[in-house]
Amino acid sequence: MRLLVVEDNLPLAEALAQLMTAAGHAVDVVHDGASAEALAAAETFDLIILDLNLPEMDGLSVLRALRRRGDPAAVLILTARGAPEDRVRGLDLGADDYLAKPFDVAEFEARVRSLLRRQSGLRVSALQLGGVIYDPTARRFRAAGQPLDLPAREHALLELLVLKNGKVVTKEAIVQSLTNLDDSLSDNAIEQYVSRLRRRLAPHGVQLRTARGIGYYLDRPAEPADPGPP
Repeated sequence: MRLLVVEDNLPLAEALAQLMTAAGHAVDVVHDGASAEALAAAETFDLIILDLNLPEMDGLSVLRALRRRGDPAAVLILTARGAPEDRVRGLDLGADDYLAKPFDVAEFEARVRSLLRRQSGLRVSALQLGGVIYDPTARRFRAAGQPLDLPAREHALLELLVLKNGKVVTKEAIVQSLTNLDDSLSDNAIEQYVSRLRRRLAPHGVQLRTARGIGYYLDRPAEPADPGPP
C-alpha cells in the first residue's frame, strides 16, 4: 500500500515513515500543506496521515481540497488539536479517522490497518488461496500451518495481488503501490519479484499468472477462511 505522511514535525514524520515502511508500505513524506495538496493531486495514495497545524496550508484545507476533487484516499488526521469540535469538523470534512497527539504507537498501527482493510473492501477475517491463508488484520501469510516469511517487496506484491482478488494487476499499478517518489522499480525488477514469488507459491497450489503485455494475477479469487492459530 502507498501512504503519504503530512507532518511538519520532522522527527515525528521520520519516525512515522520508518514505522510504516517497516510494515511493508511505500511511504512519501511532506512537511507542509501546499506540498501535500500538490502531491496528492499528482499521485495516488491509499492512505494519507494528515496533521492539521501545517505551514502554508492547514490540514483541514488540504482535506477539503482532497474531497472536493473526489480523491478516494483514506485520511487519518493525526494532530494535537483533540477538542471535540476539531474532531467533528475533521470528520465532517471527510476524514476517515482522527487520532490526537500524543498517541499510542500500537493504537496508531491498528487504526492504519483498519483503514487499509476498509480501503480494500475486506469484510472477512482471513482469505485463503490454495494452501496459503492471508490474515488482513495482522497482514500476515501462512502456509501449511506455518508463517510464510517473504522479503518485504514480495510480501507487498502478494498482498496487492490477493487484495485484487483474481483481477489483473498492471505493472504500472505495482510500481504505484510498491514505491515512493524516491524509489524506482524497473520492469526487469518486477519480473524478478514475480518469478521468485511464483516459485515460493507453487508448492502451496497457488499459481501466479502473467497477462502478457499487461500485468499479473492469481489464477483464482481468494475465499473466506479461518486464519488458524496465531
